[in-house]
Amino acid sequence: MTKIVVDKSYLSWPFFEDHHRKLALDLEIWCQKNLNEPEHSDVDRACKHILAKLAEGGWLKYVVPKKYGGIFDELDVRSLCIVRETLARHDGLADFVFAMQGLGSGTITLFGSEEVKQTYLPDVCTGKKIAAFALTEMETGSDVANMTTTAIKEGDQYVVNGSKTLISNGGIADYYILFARTGEAPGAKGISAMILDATVNGFKVTERIETIAPHPLATLAFNNCPISENKLLGEPGSGFKAAMATLDIFRTSVGAAALGFARRALSEATARTQERHLFGAPLHELQLVQAMLAESALDIDASALLIYRAGWTRDTTGKHITREAAMAKTHATESAQKVIDKAVQIFGGMGVVKGVKVEELYRDIRALRIYEGATEVQKVIIAKQLLKEYEENK
Repeated sequence: MTKIVVDKSYLSWPFFEDHHRKLALDLEIWCQKNLNEPEHSDVDRACKHILAKLAEGGWLKYVVPKKYGGIFDELDVRSLCIVRETLARHDGLADFVFAMQGLGSGTITLFGSEEVKQTYLPDVCTGKKIAAFALTEMETGSDVANMTTTAIKEGDQYVVNGSKTLISNGGIADYYILFARTGEAPGAKGISAMILDATVNGFKVTERIETIAPHPLATLAFNNCPISENKLLGEPGSGFKAAMATLDIFRTSVGAAALGFARRALSEATARTQERHLFGAPLHELQLVQAMLAESALDIDASALLIYRAGWTRDTTGKHITREAAMAKTHATESAQKVIDKAVQIFGGMGVVKGVKVEELYRDIRALRIYEGATEVQKVIIAKQLLKEYEENK
């Protein structure tokens, strides 16, 4: 395997504290020892194996607060981003597993009762429970307010009917953060968040979905599933707010994963230019190739600045970072696609051969431009925030 050579000068930026720098270095060493020969032919088994490794290494402590086994009193976005960037650079599936433990427990951390937090978060931290986040429906991807899955209050419980699709960890999760229409008001104000355990009556995985980058994804069906009202997260009708608050934290980390993919692609491409000769000279002596490398380095640094600005802003001010997170995700995912495409081009025919790292990265990056809010949705968010700020300050 080609040695991964990555610029680490970004760790000296003022966005970071010493514990962030230590995290980056310690995790890099761990990844080199534990993720050097990924085997993903059985994706369910691989995810469970990786989860156990991450738990043993103590890395899942970054997805829950200190009170429930974590590192910090509150979630630290910069740490989440460092972990995702580093894992993604080594193994896309390892990044996926870590990310889902965070996304699938974040709403509990932010909105769960103390009883619910004590029940779920320690097991998320130790890997005993596999988490999932069930928001997407077939006809309402980014249009969350138009979801049709219902949860009707009957006595001291909710009865859920409907379906969700493209749910990460679908089929292997122990529980799902479920968003359903409870009807307090039309649109977004009539949605609630709650926890659905995978063992509940009436719950069924109706389809396992194969994607270009193998992940455990599924379509879920709910047929009169009972959920106790004490598993409601936040107030009835506040589910949209809960979903957006959760994404406000974890959306930035999607950009960090894309950044990790891009850094790995640039490392692979640079090594390839040293090894491959064309027209009697090393590939790296061709000015067109040098331009491709320079453009990739520029895109990577710009993405890193946006990502860690967003994380620093959230961690140090506690404010919502809707605009900053949208910018970070948009630029990082879109530019990573370009960086990886250039790497494939530099590899030539070998770049599309299965088993070659840049081919794997080409498949890994594509979904990040869609999930947790597609690029086009992020642009709408950025524009709305810009217009709002203009109105407030004119």
